[in-house]
Amino acid sequence: MVLDPAHSQLDGDTTRPSSLESHDTKGTRIGLGDQQTVSPDTPHEKETAAPVLAGGEGESAIPEDRKGDAVENAEDDWAHDERNPRNWSKRRKWAMVGIVSFYTLVPPLASSMMAPALPDIATHFGITNPTVQALTLSIFLLTFAMGPLLLGPLSEIYGRTWILHIGNIMSLGFNLGCGFVPTTGGLIGLRLLSIGGGTVSDLFSDRDRANAMAVYSLGPLLGPALGPVAGGYITQTVGFKYIFVVIGGLSAISAAVGIPFLRETYAPVIRLRIAKKSADPEKAAEQHPHLATSHSSGYHVLWVSLSRPFILLTQSFVCFLVSLYMALQYGFYYLMFSTFPKLFSETYGFRPGASGLAYLGLGVGFLISTAFGGKGKPEFRVPALIIGSLFVPVGLFWYGWSAQAATHWIVPIIGTGILGFGMMATYLPIQLYLVDTFTYAASALAAAVVFRSVFAFVFPLFGDQMYDALGYGGGNSLLAGIAIVLGIPFPIWLYYNGEAIRARSSLAR
Repeated sequence: MVLDPAHSQLDGDTTRPSSLESHDTKGTRIGLGDQQTVSPDTPHEKETAAPVLAGGEGESAIPEDRKGDAVENAEDDWAHDERNPRNWSKRRKWAMVGIVSFYTLVPPLASSMMAPALPDIATHFGITNPTVQALTLSIFLLTFAMGPLLLGPLSEIYGRTWILHIGNIMSLGFNLGCGFVPTTGGLIGLRLLSIGGGTVSDLFSDRDRANAMAVYSLGPLLGPALGPVAGGYITQTVGFKYIFVVIGGLSAISAAVGIPFLRETYAPVIRLRIAKKSADPEKAAEQHPHLATSHSSGYHVLWVSLSRPFILLTQSFVCFLVSLYMALQYGFYYLMFSTFPKLFSETYGFRPGASGLAYLGLGVGFLISTAFGGKGKPEFRVPALIIGSLFVPVGLFWYGWSAQAATHWIVPIIGTGILGFGMMATYLPIQLYLVDTFTYAASALAAAVVFRSVFAFVFPLFGDQMYDALGYGGGNSLLAGIAIVLGIPFPIWLYYNGEAIRARSSLAR
């Protein structure tokens, strides 16, 4: 399981999008882990972020006409409260980012580590259809699509930590099963079942988030590039089954570090826990009714949260377009994974271990581009996106035609490095743009993950057939043409029109 970088309101921005909320019969607005009692005939009033609940002994009830002042004062107190994750020390913040990044490194690593072993897996299971062979690799990506739709919203209701812990333990079990499954169908099924990001935005303000998000995003992007390096040598020395044993071992290590040391970072959940531990929780709830979570309507709250990604994807044109462009990049990315083994084994005579090293070009490109992101309002993220969109087609052309000409092996790998640079230079600004733009950014990112994971699942299924029909040069030229048509005009349009679109949208901040 992997949760993409997400965001929730902690301070500063206090509005909530009315179209993503619902109300129960008592006029309680069902929000994202924090609620506010409002009059049923004023559903579009602004909400304030959830205040900390004090309510100690001897505290008198607050009159109706003073409750608004109490809420505002509680907000001021929370802004300076040492329990607020935004006020933690830098050391503690980065420790949390490090743990969560380790958690989110393992699933992407698992998604691609078996790529160099595809020929061995096909031989072992008697797979002759190239689509089925690619399916054993790409089926894992469907879990990336399904997981965030459920787990992203759940993390905004119940907190980040145990969502990560439980998903990691499930991943451990199912990946170990993949190593010893006897049939192709069993392998595909277990890969499908073995499916943190809100932590970054919980800890860092807008102006400080880019560096933390860059470190966090290295897991989902660098993991798939590093996985085949280890997978190739494991396959060559002890056999492909031990790839899954290693993945299970990494999951166990991350659990051993994460379970005792990872702390909750989502402010509404922290504040709700503080309320429950107060001397008089009922009195605290009366004084701050917008935090009195109605657990009796828990299923309704969950439904509202689960529906948000689909609402954002279908009702926000910007969310749809940036998600589509990110999906295109991910499709290219995983197409490379499924076709590298054939290219470098047949054209260059690489054994599984050496063919795994071919993926390092993508990884180096990712590392170089992590400095991109921009600061300030969401549109300040877009110039980096424009630059990255220019490198993607260049990398595709370079890789495709150098492979077609069977030049020295380093030449196509350099092309993949250029592609990796362009991909990361587009991926990170899009992530940051979604985080900065949407109030329920965990849900917005879940919507983006659905798009990109479906593309990453589908593209490898036709990779061999496309290259057999068009060649590496023609096939990559087709992909580069799509990247030019969709990727270059869109970021420029977004830079000049994004702010106006956000101003008209009830889904944006």
